[in-house]
Order: sequence, then C-alpha cells, then structure tokens
Amino acid sequence: MRYFVKVQTVVIDAGLVVKAKSFAKQVTPTIGSPGGGYRDTNQFNLQKIEKDHFVSKIGEEAVRIVFEQLGRRVQGPDYQIYKEKQKSWDSDLYIDGRGLAVKTQAASLAKKFGLSWTFQAGIYRKDPILNNLDAWVCFVEFNETTRQCGVYPPYQIKELTFGEPKLDRLKGGKKVVYAESLPAR
Repeated sequence: MRYFVKVQTVVIDAGLVVKAKSFAKQVTPTIGSPGGGYRDTNQFNLQKIEKDHFVSKIGEEAVRIVFEQLGRRVQGPDYQIYKEKQKSWDSDLYIDGRGLAVKTQAASLAKKFGLSWTFQAGIYRKDPILNNLDAWVCFVEFNETTRQCGVYPPYQIKELTFGEPKLDRLKGGKKVVYAESLPAR
C-alpha cells in the first residue's frame, strides 16, 4: 500500500467541494439528532457535525486522486446516505481491493490544536481499525481557503503513536495522532 512516501499536494476541484458539501448537509440529520449516532461523541453542534463530514469527504477525495494518479484502482468515496442502523465502520476507500481509512483535519483546526487526526476510542464507540494493527490509514490536511490538501503516505496502525486530545472533554473517548509523531520516511 506504500506507493508514495512524501506528502502529496492535491487541489480539490470546485465540483467535488459542492458534492462533499451536499453530502454533509444530507447526512447530518441522520446522525446529528439527539437520538442519532453522534450522541456518544460529546458533539451536539449540528454545524460542526456537518463541517466534520464535509472535511472528511474532501479528504477521501484527495486520497482517491493521489492513488488514481499513481495508477491504482480505487473504490470510493461512498456518497450513499444510510439510516443509523445501516451505518458501518467499513473502510473509507479500497485501493486495489485493500481497505484504507482516511482521517482529515481542516487547516483552521490544525492552527488551534496542532496538526492531528482523531480516532474514536470510547466505551460505546471505538474505531475498529484500532484493533487491527495491520490496517492502513492515510492522513490529510485540508485548507478550505485554497481547496488544497496535503495527503500523507499510508501508515499501518502498528506504526502510529497515539496521544490524548488537547480538549479535556474529549479525553478518554478519543485518541489522537499528532503529525510530529508520524514515523519519518
């Protein structure tokens, strides 16, 4: 899965931005309600939830673009809207048939908290990828102003150092990978 070792820069086409925003707007009501799938994340701000889904989808598109430019076969991103009970923890993308998670952070948040990516690690909600040390993940930084993404090379879970979030209210329920802790390539 390691087809590149340096951060790749991708500018996201305006049409993909519109598509990702539309997806985020449609998916938020299915998860952001008081009984929805975000209740255990300590996040109840629907605008924040919508932005999180927008940024995530942009990251998936950026990773797709990079791997397709490298001649790889990519399945995803998935834009289908699922009901809460249909939602899954499937991989975000499949590269030549192998699952790949994608974690994206907006550059504006990186300025506040440091460039980092968050994994669910709570009692009720935990990213299953954390239990698979051989699983692959790509990290992305997204600058909304320039529509530019920095796509980091894939890492396996066993290569990562997990830390605590900067916000006290997120500690215990999330684990974070900080950019400065990524293994050198």
